[in-house]
Amino acid sequence: MSNQPNQGIWKVIGASSVGTLIEWYDFYIFGSLATVIATQFFPNTNPTAALLSTLATFAAGFIVRPFGALVFGRLGDLIGRKYTFLLTLVLMGGSTFAIGLIPSYETIGFAAPILVLILRLLQGLALGGEYGGAATYVAEHAPPNKRGYFTSWIQTTATLGLFVSLGVILLTRHSLDADPETSIRKFNEWGWRIPFLVSIVLVIVSIYIRLKMNESPLFAKLKSEGKVSVNPLKESFGHRTNLKMVLLALFGATMGQGVVWYTGQFYAQSFIENVCKIDFDQSRTIIIWAILFATPFFVVFGSWSDKVGRKWIMMTGMLLAIFSYRPIYKEFIGLTDIPARIAQSTPTAGIPVQESAKLPNEAGTVKITRTRYTLPSGMQFTELRTDTIQSNTTTPAGPGKLLYTEKKLDNFTYWKFVGLIFIQVIFVTMVYGPIAAFLVELFPTKIRYTSMSLPYHIGNGVFGGLTPFIATLLTTIYTQDALVGLWYPILIAAVCLVIGTLYINNKIDPNVND
Repeated sequence: MSNQPNQGIWKVIGASSVGTLIEWYDFYIFGSLATVIATQFFPNTNPTAALLSTLATFAAGFIVRPFGALVFGRLGDLIGRKYTFLLTLVLMGGSTFAIGLIPSYETIGFAAPILVLILRLLQGLALGGEYGGAATYVAEHAPPNKRGYFTSWIQTTATLGLFVSLGVILLTRHSLDADPETSIRKFNEWGWRIPFLVSIVLVIVSIYIRLKMNESPLFAKLKSEGKVSVNPLKESFGHRTNLKMVLLALFGATMGQGVVWYTGQFYAQSFIENVCKIDFDQSRTIIIWAILFATPFFVVFGSWSDKVGRKWIMMTGMLLAIFSYRPIYKEFIGLTDIPARIAQSTPTAGIPVQESAKLPNEAGTVKITRTRYTLPSGMQFTELRTDTIQSNTTTPAGPGKLLYTEKKLDNFTYWKFVGLIFIQVIFVTMVYGPIAAFLVELFPTKIRYTSMSLPYHIGNGVFGGLTPFIATLLTTIYTQDALVGLWYPILIAAVCLVIGTLYINNKIDPNVND
């Protein structure tokens, strides 16, 4: 490649990546705020049910992604890549902005979760059309022998979108008031809306950038020759040969890639926050650091796939994930096991601070007991319990109820958590870095947008996107095993590993479908 074409491809990558990153930011900010949204849009009588309802709504956006792939994939193969993912950007940005305006459950009742669900579905439809367009657009500008390298830059946008969403949340949470406790209270009451609302500014900037983009050269050539597909859906799924490649892409690659992606980042965050009970800020910054350190490896493995093939890099990532997940998550639990850590070291502080408040319309008071243990290492455990006290007595009416436990990690344990998440994100980069080039090269140019979008969004949207919900649901059913949720991604990745190993070719001619 000459220097001029190189400059051209970097402009294409930049314009595509900015829009795609913003769409991922919009899509994932909902999941990043799941615990807060659960208190805003669902009845707070059962916090676990509210969290599950929020995760189900989060998952709904993934389930409709394949439908977005069909709708916008068809448009992309009929009218072009550029204008199709301009449309998806507008739809995503508008839906995200609207979520930030919806009144709470206390204000409008069940209309709140219904409106959130509708907007979440629109987000899913939009994302279903975005990724295939961006990946196809970059791939069709890139030289075949560097397609893995150049498309891997698009692959970074999904993880960076999560990174930006977490960063905006933390920045907002700490900027609402000088007093930390007041700032947190304001964020939980109304400040959580700010990350949704500011997305509209990002979307406007991205639309401006994308309006200046040209159509992909391969599609423009097809259009000028009158060879554009008349019926992309029929050609993609009605022809046996192409349908076989769609199914192989799904069950031999994207299905396993999806569960590895969402386990290593989203379920990891959910687990350390809801099972390990790690401090809100620490649970987010742990993910941020791990993502920051691991993101360059998307490009490393994407570029390496140009030399050694896509298959074995992706299969190795799945294999490592299958055998590593349970040991990693078992270590998470061990590092935050309160009784074990206290037994290992005499607490330097453990004096409960007690507060009492009268219960309205009931004879008695509630005694709130906050106990904070600070270990010599610097790790802190805070427990909040409530006891009902009989009228005219100091004796509790029953055993105290544990309201919540929050743990603030010491420096060594914190960075150990970062390292364990980093390992999982490395698995993500192995399965995700090469996959855009892999999918693009499976299908002919005239039906590429449609053909590659569907298996990608079923694998990621249905199998991958359901990971946090199904894994959390399993832990509420089988309460004795905190690691039971990991069997879902492990089994899905194992099935995909077998199919991919047996039936996917390692070397696919990058020129054959151009």
